[in-house]
Amino acid sequence: MMVVKQQEPIKKMEEPVKKVEANVQNVVEQAQQEVVQSREPWYRVSRRGRILSIVYLVEFVLFTLLAVFVRIHPIIPVDILITQEFQESQMPWLHTFMVWVSYLGNAIYVYVPLILLTALVFWFVRLRLEALFIVGLSIISSLLNGLLKLIVNRPRPTANLVEIFQHATGQSFPSGHVMSYVSFFGLLFSFGLILFRRNRWWHYALLVIPALFVVLVGPSRIYLGDHWASDVIGGYLFGGLLLGLALWLYLLLKERGILTPRIQKPGEHLVEPHPVHTTH
Repeated sequence: MMVVKQQEPIKKMEEPVKKVEANVQNVVEQAQQEVVQSREPWYRVSRRGRILSIVYLVEFVLFTLLAVFVRIHPIIPVDILITQEFQESQMPWLHTFMVWVSYLGNAIYVYVPLILLTALVFWFVRLRLEALFIVGLSIISSLLNGLLKLIVNRPRPTANLVEIFQHATGQSFPSGHVMSYVSFFGLLFSFGLILFRRNRWWHYALLVIPALFVVLVGPSRIYLGDHWASDVIGGYLFGGLLLGLALWLYLLLKERGILTPRIQKPGEHLVEPHPVHTTH
């Protein structure tokens, strides 16, 4: 009798835990179903992705030319002129906004968990190849940015030429913030563009929010005096190159069914693979 009485409180404690687990499972399943219903047919996904890849890869030549030029000419008069034009208006709200745009690139303790959390969300909704690319591309971008800065070895803007609102260390070309934002937010934008139809509110959020971060981070770095305009352009060009290569590899793996199955073409019958049950 004592054993039965002791087990009753344990069972009562287990019931709320089971309810929470069931609710979480329901939320995950609903999210997975929402994503499946929003997926574009694979023949459209492949065509869009290849177009984007070609555009991104063309940027490589421009980046190489720019990198060679700024290594030979670290101080470019047009860079100084552009920064002075950006800094001409120093309204408090503008300064705060520019600092806020660059915040994630400065706060690694926030940015890294954000990248991991985003990848985790993609993983839970069965976009597992996409989740791996989100993490992998950000890591590769960070490593290559450090290497490129050592090779080009361009000094950052100085206070005798422009105003420095944020003091950064290390070399200047290409902009690490820009490359990082293009690798993370640019990849999210690309996934939103090539994977999903635009028939849900979150489809548009997946396009607009990442696009704003990518577009605004460049002007932010110039305004704050952390980078020259040519550093920012170099960040966009090389970040775009990495993004293009990542999309090319992603589409190649996707077509081979790595981690996620293909979505049907017209005339195909199988959308998602189902386990085959055999009877003995």
